[in-house]
Amino acid sequence: MTYRVTLIPGDGIGPEITAATCRILEATGVKFEWETVQAGITYMEQSGDKEPLPDAVLDSIRKNGLALKGPIGTPIGTGFRSVNVALRQGLDLYACVRPCKTYPGIMSRYSDVNLVIIRENTEDLYAGIEFDKGSEAMVDLEALVAKHLPNKKLPKDAAVSLKPISEAGSRRIVEFAFKYAIDNKRRKVTAIHKANIMKFSDGLFLRVAREVAQQYPQVQFEEMIVDAACMNLVIRPESFDVMVLGNLYGDIVSDLCAGLVGGLGVAPGANIGTHATVFEATHGTAPMIAGRGIANPMAMLLSGRLMLKHIGERDAARRLEDAIRLVLREGIGLTPDLNPSGGGSTEGFADAVIEALRTRVPV
Repeated sequence: MTYRVTLIPGDGIGPEITAATCRILEATGVKFEWETVQAGITYMEQSGDKEPLPDAVLDSIRKNGLALKGPIGTPIGTGFRSVNVALRQGLDLYACVRPCKTYPGIMSRYSDVNLVIIRENTEDLYAGIEFDKGSEAMVDLEALVAKHLPNKKLPKDAAVSLKPISEAGSRRIVEFAFKYAIDNKRRKVTAIHKANIMKFSDGLFLRVAREVAQQYPQVQFEEMIVDAACMNLVIRPESFDVMVLGNLYGDIVSDLCAGLVGGLGVAPGANIGTHATVFEATHGTAPMIAGRGIANPMAMLLSGRLMLKHIGERDAARRLEDAIRLVLREGIGLTPDLNPSGGGSTEGFADAVIEALRTRVPV
Protein backbone atom coordinates (compact mmCIF):
# COMPACT_ATOMS: atom_id res chain seq x y z
CA MET A 1 0.00 0.00 0.00
CA THR A 2 1.18 3.54 -0.80
CA TYR A 3 0.18 6.40 1.50
CA ARG A 4 -0.43 9.76 -0.12
CA VAL A 5 0.65 12.56 2.22
CA THR A 6 0.48 16.32 1.88
CA LEU A 7 3.98 17.69 2.50
CA ILE A 8 4.40 21.29 3.70
CA PRO A 9 8.16 22.11 3.90
CA GLY A 10 7.61 25.40 5.76
CA ASP A 11 10.01 28.25 6.51
CA GLY A 12 13.59 28.54 7.74
CA ILE A 13 15.02 25.11 8.50
CA GLY A 14 11.73 23.48 7.51
CA PRO A 15 12.74 22.31 4.03
CA GLU A 16 15.98 20.77 5.36
CA ILE A 17 14.46 18.76 8.19
CA THR A 18 11.45 17.82 6.07
CA ALA A 19 13.66 16.38 3.32
CA ALA A 20 15.71 14.40 5.85
CA THR A 21 12.57 13.07 7.52
CA CYS A 22 11.04 11.94 4.22
CA ARG A 23 14.21 10.02 3.33
CA ILE A 24 14.17 8.24 6.68
CA LEU A 25 10.46 7.42 6.55
CA GLU A 26 10.93 5.89 3.10
CA ALA A 27 13.81 3.80 4.47
CA THR A 28 11.41 2.08 6.89
CA GLY A 29 9.97 0.26 3.88
CA VAL A 30 6.61 2.00 4.07
CA LYS A 31 5.67 3.49 0.69
CA PHE A 32 4.74 7.17 0.48
CA GLU A 33 3.66 9.51 -2.26
CA TRP A 34 4.39 13.09 -1.23
CA GLU A 35 2.19 15.89 -2.52
CA THR A 36 4.24 19.02 -1.85
CA VAL A 37 2.41 22.31 -1.24
CA GLN A 38 3.72 25.62 0.05
CA ALA A 39 2.61 27.88 2.89
CA GLY A 40 4.12 30.47 5.19
CA ILE A 41 6.37 33.51 4.97
CA THR A 42 8.71 32.05 2.33
CA TYR A 43 5.72 31.16 0.17
CA MET A 44 4.40 34.74 0.46
CA GLU A 45 7.77 36.21 -0.51
CA GLN A 46 8.21 33.92 -3.50
CA SER A 47 4.65 33.98 -4.81
CA GLY A 48 3.57 37.52 -4.00
CA ASP A 49 0.47 36.13 -2.33
CA LYS A 50 -0.73 38.20 0.62
CA GLU A 51 -2.12 35.14 2.37
CA PRO A 52 0.28 32.66 4.01
CA LEU A 53 -2.17 29.75 3.80
CA PRO A 54 -3.50 29.26 0.26
CA ASP A 55 -6.66 27.25 -0.31
CA ALA A 56 -4.60 24.66 -2.19
CA VAL A 57 -3.01 23.56 1.09
CA LEU A 58 -6.31 22.95 2.83
CA ASP A 59 -7.71 21.23 -0.26
CA SER A 60 -4.72 18.89 -0.43
CA ILE A 61 -5.00 17.93 3.25
CA ARG A 62 -8.75 17.37 2.96
CA LYS A 63 -8.14 15.12 -0.04
CA ASN A 64 -5.30 13.09 1.44
CA GLY A 65 -6.33 13.08 5.08
CA LEU A 66 -2.65 13.14 6.13
CA ALA A 67 -0.07 15.92 6.21
CA LEU A 68 3.51 16.31 7.38
CA LYS A 69 4.39 19.94 8.08
CA GLY A 70 7.64 21.76 8.75
CA PRO A 71 7.74 24.84 11.01
CA ILE A 72 6.07 28.00 9.69
CA GLY A 73 6.89 31.46 10.98
CA THR A 74 4.34 33.83 12.53
CA PRO A 75 5.03 37.55 13.17
CA ILE A 76 4.76 38.56 16.84
CA GLY A 77 2.11 41.17 17.58
CA THR A 78 1.66 42.24 13.96
CA GLY A 79 0.99 40.76 10.53
CA PHE A 80 -1.05 37.66 9.72
CA ARG A 81 -2.44 35.23 12.25
CA SER A 82 -0.72 31.90 12.86
CA VAL A 83 -0.88 29.45 9.96
CA ASN A 84 -0.83 26.67 12.55
CA VAL A 85 -3.96 28.04 14.22
CA ALA A 86 -5.64 28.56 10.84
CA LEU A 87 -4.93 24.95 9.84
CA ARG A 88 -6.34 23.61 13.09
CA GLN A 89 -9.47 25.70 12.88
CA GLY A 90 -9.99 25.31 9.12
CA LEU A 91 -9.72 21.52 9.28
CA ASP A 92 -11.22 21.14 12.77
CA LEU A 93 -8.06 19.46 14.05
CA TYR A 94 -9.42 19.55 17.57
CA ALA A 95 -6.84 17.38 19.34
CA CYS A 96 -3.16 18.25 19.61
CA VAL A 97 -1.07 15.29 20.78
CA ARG A 98 2.43 16.00 22.06
CA PRO A 99 4.38 13.12 23.60
CA CYS A 100 7.38 14.09 25.70
CA LYS A 101 9.85 11.30 26.35
CA THR A 102 13.47 11.09 27.44
CA TYR A 103 15.91 9.44 25.02
CA PRO A 104 19.49 8.28 25.67
CA GLY A 105 22.07 10.79 24.56
CA ILE A 106 19.74 13.79 24.83
CA MET A 107 20.89 16.23 27.50
CA SER A 108 18.22 16.63 30.17
CA ARG A 109 17.90 17.03 33.92
CA TYR A 110 15.59 14.01 33.96
CA SER A 111 15.87 10.40 32.86
CA ASP A 112 12.39 8.97 33.34
CA VAL A 113 9.91 11.29 31.61
CA ASN A 114 7.28 9.60 29.45
CA LEU A 115 4.10 11.65 29.30
CA VAL A 116 1.62 12.89 26.70
CA ILE A 117 -0.12 16.25 26.44
CA ILE A 118 -3.58 16.22 24.87
CA ARG A 119 -4.46 19.84 24.06
CA GLU A 120 -7.80 21.16 22.85
CA ASN A 121 -7.00 22.93 19.60
CA THR A 122 -9.93 25.04 18.45
CA GLU A 123 -11.40 27.03 21.35
CA ASP A 124 -10.19 29.10 24.30
CA LEU A 125 -8.17 32.29 23.93
CA TYR A 126 -6.80 31.05 20.59
CA ALA A 127 -10.23 31.17 18.98
CA GLY A 128 -9.30 34.57 17.52
CA ILE A 129 -12.21 36.52 19.02
CA GLU A 130 -10.42 39.77 19.84
CA PHE A 131 -11.30 43.45 20.12
CA ASP A 132 -8.68 46.13 19.61
CA LYS A 133 -8.19 49.10 21.91
CA GLY A 134 -10.33 52.05 20.88
CA SER A 135 -12.38 50.08 18.35
CA GLU A 136 -16.11 50.46 17.88
CA ALA A 137 -16.48 46.85 18.98
CA MET A 138 -14.76 47.68 22.26
CA VAL A 139 -17.31 50.44 22.91
CA ASP A 140 -20.10 47.92 22.40
CA LEU A 141 -18.33 45.40 24.63
CA GLU A 142 -17.90 47.98 27.40
CA ALA A 143 -21.63 48.69 27.26
CA LEU A 144 -22.43 44.96 27.39
CA VAL A 145 -20.21 44.44 30.44
CA ALA A 146 -21.72 47.47 32.19
CA LYS A 147 -25.24 46.12 31.56
CA HIS A 148 -24.70 42.54 32.73
CA LEU A 149 -21.86 43.00 35.24
CA PRO A 150 -22.46 46.40 36.84
CA ASN A 151 -19.73 45.82 39.42
CA LYS A 152 -17.13 45.22 36.70
CA LYS A 153 -15.60 47.79 34.39
CA LEU A 154 -13.32 47.49 31.39
CA PRO A 155 -10.41 49.97 31.32
CA LYS A 156 -10.88 52.56 28.59
CA ASP A 157 -7.49 51.67 27.09
CA ALA A 158 -8.05 47.90 27.11
CA ALA A 159 -7.92 45.35 24.32
CA VAL A 160 -9.89 42.15 24.94
CA SER A 161 -9.63 38.52 23.87
CA LEU A 162 -12.56 36.22 24.61
CA LYS A 163 -12.18 32.70 25.97
CA PRO A 164 -14.97 30.49 24.64
CA ILE A 165 -15.09 27.01 26.21
CA SER A 166 -17.96 24.83 25.02
CA GLU A 167 -19.41 21.70 26.55
CA ALA A 168 -19.18 19.87 23.22
CA GLY A 169 -15.55 20.89 22.67
CA SER A 170 -14.59 19.94 26.21
CA ARG A 171 -16.33 16.59 25.97
CA ARG A 172 -14.70 15.50 22.73
CA ILE A 173 -11.17 16.41 23.86
CA VAL A 174 -11.53 14.65 27.23
CA GLU A 175 -13.04 11.60 25.54
CA PHE A 176 -10.14 11.66 23.09
CA ALA A 177 -7.68 11.70 26.02
CA PHE A 178 -9.28 8.68 27.71
CA LYS A 179 -9.49 6.72 24.46
CA TYR A 180 -5.85 7.59 23.74
CA ALA A 181 -4.88 6.32 27.21
CA ILE A 182 -6.66 3.02 26.62
CA ASP A 183 -5.32 2.53 23.07
CA ASN A 184 -1.76 3.23 24.21
CA LYS A 185 -1.94 1.29 27.50
CA ARG A 186 -1.61 4.41 29.64
CA ARG A 187 -2.65 4.32 33.28
CA LYS A 188 -3.91 7.82 34.15
CA VAL A 189 -5.49 10.99 32.75
CA THR A 190 -4.98 14.32 34.51
CA ALA A 191 -7.36 17.20 33.70
CA ILE A 192 -5.55 20.56 34.03
CA HIS A 193 -7.64 23.67 34.71
CA LYS A 194 -7.98 27.00 36.55
CA ALA A 195 -11.58 26.49 37.65
CA ASN A 196 -10.88 28.00 41.05
CA ILE A 197 -10.66 31.41 39.33
CA MET A 198 -12.48 31.04 36.00
CA LYS A 199 -15.50 29.30 37.41
CA PHE A 200 -17.64 29.36 34.29
CA SER A 201 -15.22 28.60 31.42
CA ASP A 202 -12.68 26.37 33.17
CA GLY A 203 -15.44 25.27 35.54
CA LEU A 204 -17.38 23.86 32.58
CA PHE A 205 -14.26 22.07 31.27
CA LEU A 206 -13.65 20.48 34.68
CA ARG A 207 -17.28 19.44 35.16
CA VAL A 208 -17.29 17.73 31.77
CA ALA A 209 -13.95 16.03 32.52
CA ARG A 210 -15.39 14.58 35.72
CA GLU A 211 -18.45 13.31 33.85
CA VAL A 212 -16.38 11.68 31.11
CA ALA A 213 -14.01 10.10 33.62
CA GLN A 214 -16.90 8.12 35.10
CA GLN A 215 -17.32 6.35 31.75
CA TYR A 216 -13.73 5.01 31.87
CA PRO A 217 -13.28 3.42 35.33
CA GLN A 218 -10.33 1.38 34.03
CA VAL A 219 -8.26 4.59 33.72
CA GLN A 220 -7.21 6.53 36.81
CA PHE A 221 -8.43 10.15 36.81
CA GLU A 222 -7.11 13.16 38.64
CA GLU A 223 -7.61 16.91 38.35
CA MET A 224 -5.04 19.62 39.00
CA ILE A 225 -4.90 23.41 38.89
CA VAL A 226 -2.55 24.52 36.11
CA ASP A 227 -0.03 26.37 38.30
CA ALA A 228 0.23 23.40 40.67
CA ALA A 229 0.64 21.13 37.66
CA CYS A 230 3.58 23.20 36.40
CA MET A 231 5.27 22.97 39.78
CA ASN A 232 4.72 19.23 40.04
CA LEU A 233 5.96 18.66 36.50
CA VAL A 234 9.30 20.15 37.49
CA ILE A 235 9.48 18.33 40.82
CA ARG A 236 8.22 14.87 39.80
CA PRO A 237 7.41 14.57 36.09
CA GLU A 238 7.26 10.78 36.41
CA SER A 239 3.95 11.14 38.29
CA PHE A 240 2.17 12.30 35.12
CA ASP A 241 0.97 10.14 32.26
CA VAL A 242 -1.71 11.62 29.95
CA MET A 243 -2.63 15.25 30.54
CA VAL A 244 -5.68 16.91 28.99
CA LEU A 245 -5.82 20.70 28.82
CA GLY A 246 -7.48 23.64 27.15
CA ASN A 247 -5.80 25.43 24.27
CA LEU A 248 -3.74 28.10 26.06
CA TYR A 249 -2.65 25.91 28.98
CA GLY A 250 -1.83 23.12 26.57
CA ASP A 251 0.39 25.37 24.50
CA ILE A 252 2.36 26.56 27.52
CA VAL A 253 2.56 23.26 29.38
CA SER A 254 3.62 21.32 26.27
CA ASP A 255 6.65 23.59 25.92
CA LEU A 256 7.42 23.16 29.61
CA CYS A 257 7.30 19.39 29.14
CA ALA A 258 9.52 19.62 26.07
CA GLY A 259 12.04 21.35 28.32
CA LEU A 260 11.98 18.33 30.62
CA VAL A 261 13.25 16.05 27.84
CA GLY A 262 15.79 18.27 26.07
CA GLY A 263 13.81 21.01 24.33
CA LEU A 264 11.50 21.57 21.39
CA GLY A 265 14.12 20.12 19.06
CA VAL A 266 13.15 16.63 20.24
CA ALA A 267 9.40 17.21 20.78
CA PRO A 268 6.97 15.83 18.15
CA GLY A 269 3.37 16.83 17.58
CA ALA A 270 0.18 15.72 15.87
CA ASN A 271 -3.02 17.67 15.23
CA ILE A 272 -5.89 15.24 14.84
CA GLY A 273 -9.41 15.76 13.55
CA THR A 274 -12.24 13.55 12.40
CA HIS A 275 -11.26 13.71 8.73
CA ALA A 276 -7.60 14.80 8.66
CA THR A 277 -4.41 14.75 10.71
CA VAL A 278 -1.38 17.03 10.46
CA PHE A 279 1.94 15.92 11.94
CA GLU A 280 4.47 18.65 12.66
CA ALA A 281 7.68 19.65 14.35
CA THR A 282 6.68 21.72 17.38
CA HIS A 283 9.65 24.09 17.26
CA GLY A 284 10.19 27.29 15.29
CA THR A 285 11.87 28.07 11.99
CA ALA A 286 15.36 28.85 13.40
CA PRO A 287 16.24 31.29 10.59
CA MET A 288 19.70 31.90 12.04
CA ILE A 289 20.83 28.42 10.97
CA ALA A 290 18.62 27.94 7.91
CA GLY A 291 20.55 26.72 4.88
CA ARG A 292 23.59 25.66 6.87
CA GLY A 293 22.67 21.97 6.95
CA ILE A 294 23.04 21.62 10.73
CA ALA A 295 19.40 21.66 11.87
CA ASN A 296 18.29 18.83 14.13
CA PRO A 297 15.50 16.81 12.44
CA MET A 298 14.52 14.88 15.59
CA ALA A 299 11.20 16.64 16.28
CA MET A 300 10.13 16.27 12.66
CA LEU A 301 11.30 12.66 12.55
CA LEU A 302 9.49 11.73 15.76
CA SER A 303 6.38 13.37 14.32
CA GLY A 304 6.83 11.08 11.33
CA ARG A 305 6.95 8.17 13.76
CA LEU A 306 3.61 9.33 15.17
CA MET A 307 2.28 9.31 11.62
CA LEU A 308 3.44 5.72 11.13
CA LYS A 309 1.56 4.67 14.26
CA HIS A 310 -1.51 6.63 13.19
CA ILE A 311 -1.76 4.84 9.84
CA GLY A 312 -1.30 1.44 11.45
CA GLU A 313 2.36 0.89 10.52
CA ARG A 314 3.30 0.11 14.10
CA ASP A 315 6.20 -2.24 13.29
CA ALA A 316 7.80 0.46 11.15
CA ALA A 317 7.24 2.99 13.95
CA ARG A 318 8.90 0.63 16.45
CA ARG A 319 11.88 0.02 14.17
CA LEU A 320 12.29 3.74 13.53
CA GLU A 321 12.36 4.52 17.24
CA ASP A 322 14.86 1.70 17.82
CA ALA A 323 17.10 3.13 15.08
CA ILE A 324 16.90 6.63 16.58
CA ARG A 325 17.76 5.27 20.03
CA LEU A 326 20.76 3.41 18.59
CA VAL A 327 22.10 6.48 16.80
CA LEU A 328 21.62 8.70 19.86
CA ARG A 329 23.22 6.18 22.19
CA GLU A 330 26.29 5.84 19.97
CA GLY A 331 26.45 9.55 19.11
CA ILE A 332 26.60 8.90 15.35
CA GLY A 333 26.24 11.89 13.03
CA LEU A 334 24.55 14.04 15.64
CA THR A 335 23.82 17.68 14.83
CA PRO A 336 25.67 20.34 16.86
CA ASP A 337 22.80 20.94 19.31
CA LEU A 338 22.87 17.26 20.24
CA ASN A 339 26.67 16.97 20.26
CA PRO A 340 28.39 20.38 20.59
CA SER A 341 31.85 18.81 20.23
CA GLY A 342 31.00 17.04 16.97
CA GLY A 343 30.61 18.22 13.42
CA GLY A 344 27.43 16.47 12.45
CA SER A 345 24.83 17.62 9.96
CA THR A 346 21.14 17.18 9.18
CA GLU A 347 21.91 14.80 6.33
CA GLY A 348 24.57 12.99 8.35
CA PHE A 349 22.06 12.30 11.10
CA ALA A 350 19.56 11.07 8.51
CA ASP A 351 22.20 8.81 6.93
CA ALA A 352 23.02 7.30 10.34
CA VAL A 353 19.37 6.52 11.11
CA ILE A 354 18.85 5.01 7.64
CA GLU A 355 21.95 2.84 8.02
CA ALA A 356 20.70 1.62 11.40
CA LEU A 357 17.27 0.85 9.93
CA ARG A 358 18.68 -1.12 7.03
CA THR A 359 21.43 -3.07 8.72
CA ARG A 360 21.19 -3.01 12.52
CA VAL A 361 17.53 -2.95 13.60
CA PRO A 362 15.71 -6.28 13.26
CA VAL A 363 12.53 -6.40 11.21
